[in-house]
Amino acid sequence: MQPFVGSAAVRRGEITRRALARGYKAVYRDVYLPRDVELTAQLRARAAHLATGATLCGLSAAAAFGTKWIDPLAPEEIIRADRHAARGIVVHTWDLESDETCLTASMPVTTAARTAFDIGRRGQLVQTIPVLDALMNATGLKHAAVEAIAERHPRARGVSRLRSTLPLVDGAAESPQESRLRLLLVQAGLPRPETQIEFRDLHIRVDMGWREWKVAVEYDGVQHWTDGRQRAWDLERIAQLEAAGWVVVRISAEMMKRPNVIVERVATKLRAAGCAI
Repeated sequence: MQPFVGSAAVRRGEITRRALARGYKAVYRDVYLPRDVELTAQLRARAAHLATGATLCGLSAAAAFGTKWIDPLAPEEIIRADRHAARGIVVHTWDLESDETCLTASMPVTTAARTAFDIGRRGQLVQTIPVLDALMNATGLKHAAVEAIAERHPRARGVSRLRSTLPLVDGAAESPQESRLRLLLVQAGLPRPETQIEFRDLHIRVDMGWREWKVAVEYDGVQHWTDGRQRAWDLERIAQLEAAGWVVVRISAEMMKRPNVIVERVATKLRAAGCAI
């Protein structure tokens, strides 16, 4: 179920005002969803467009592209000259070139490259990198396209931050914690790992690692510890990797609270394998 304009639905005879009041919740003024529908980032982005008619940008545009793991409680972002908007909607007055907007799901949004440019020039890396990883994953966006936008807007606020952020982005990450784990290792001075390494003969893939030293790092979400079938497969998979000469460092959510321990553990394995760090 998609958000809809309540007054328009009433005029068309699709719903009565009484039914609207009883069974639906207002996301923004005159924009509704059924009360039992969970409000996702994608649904909120569409609701913001219906409420304003404006071009979506930033996190809202990213959500419209199908980017995963965007906080549904984050403020929606639009671009227009009039800075007035409903509570929960942030208005930007950024200048856009004609080729920096497009339609997705019938909504005007900033292009994937422009969206990445705007997200990447603000915020903290630990929040920004997972979103940019997921945006690239969802859209197939390449670094060069974002760099081209930066060249076009050299005096835009935060461009220097974007330029330092972009090399850290990797669209192969499959979860925010994988992104944060990779960022932790790189910022600690370890060689940048390759992501989603495939072992075709074993039908196995690991989150990240270094082929040269045969060291892999795996982030294990809660399902890896609570799902018996998943845990059994994890043990089998690691046994196969170790038989092939690889060392696997497994990282849990609890360990992410101890970044120094993670870095030292991975660095120790790399040094033992011959990496000069």
